[in-house]
Amino acid sequence: MLGRSPNDAGTSPSRPGFLTRLRQRLNRGDSWLTRDLTGLVRGRRIDEGILEELETRLLTADVGVAATARILGELKPRIARNELADAAALTRALREVITAILAPCARALVIDRARKPFVILVVGVNGSGKTTTIGKLARRCADQGLSVLLAAGDTFRAAAIEQLEVWAGRAGAQFAAQLPGADPGAVVFDALEAARARGCDVVLADTAGRLHSQSHLMEELKKVRRVIQRSDASAPHEVLLVLDANQGQNALAQARQFHAAVAVTGLVLTKLDGTAKGGIVIAIALELGIPIRFIGVGESAEDFGEFDAAAFAAALVEGPGDSPGEARAP
Repeated sequence: MLGRSPNDAGTSPSRPGFLTRLRQRLNRGDSWLTRDLTGLVRGRRIDEGILEELETRLLTADVGVAATARILGELKPRIARNELADAAALTRALREVITAILAPCARALVIDRARKPFVILVVGVNGSGKTTTIGKLARRCADQGLSVLLAAGDTFRAAAIEQLEVWAGRAGAQFAAQLPGADPGAVVFDALEAARARGCDVVLADTAGRLHSQSHLMEELKKVRRVIQRSDASAPHEVLLVLDANQGQNALAQARQFHAAVAVTGLVLTKLDGTAKGGIVIAIALELGIPIRFIGVGESAEDFGEFDAAAFAAALVEGPGDSPGEARAP
């Protein structure tokens, strides 16, 4: 299992741990769901009016219609039974409901050492952060004592090969590439053969970014998967979809299409430190149920960690503050 990186386990006084950074960066500005809820509730019963305000906040936070309906459907009976008498109780109940939705998807990536090399195919749209994710994941694998090879399957984007090679150097990983414009399937196939010959534990295969609506490029991605299976019928052992959380509901559409095309087995949500409201994570978890392996809240390696349902729900609902689960930060 890719657990906590030894390099990330401790935090210096000048650099907060991952869960604290999650709370701070997810909630820049006014994005947390219960901001000013105490003032809204003061002197009032928690009633339909309060729920309407909460519904608006959920929708504007990219939670989506279906997930919002699920959350409110869980809260209404408790309000009817007078179980939620104040803002603190409502906040606690909201956090619990969101955690329950997210928890089934909080499953860590497990590297099966019996499958050598363990092949991870990384896919996503342009600009989602695939290459950076590969670099950070390569470092985590190396920290676990795994030998890694990065395969430069993005042969079309300018400087993609060079960028991935830089990440390989930082992570101490091996690197396999061909000339720009080469067939991506051939690149990945040759990389797998090289990894097998060199005894590498993990292959991380980059692919060109593509819009989920570009059917011919999605067909190319299916071809890459088929070529991998010619080398190893059980591979790829993980298909990791990298999603830019700033895309909101469009990220959900991307997840649907990529999952239909290449059977996604894990998600990485990046750029949660930007303008993302974070609620899209709930929408994706409820509709697709795909494991959320990692989330990213910044550019550095320390800003990349395993997804923790309870910690994420707390950050989304309660806003910035000390993270009680800091010791569990990946």
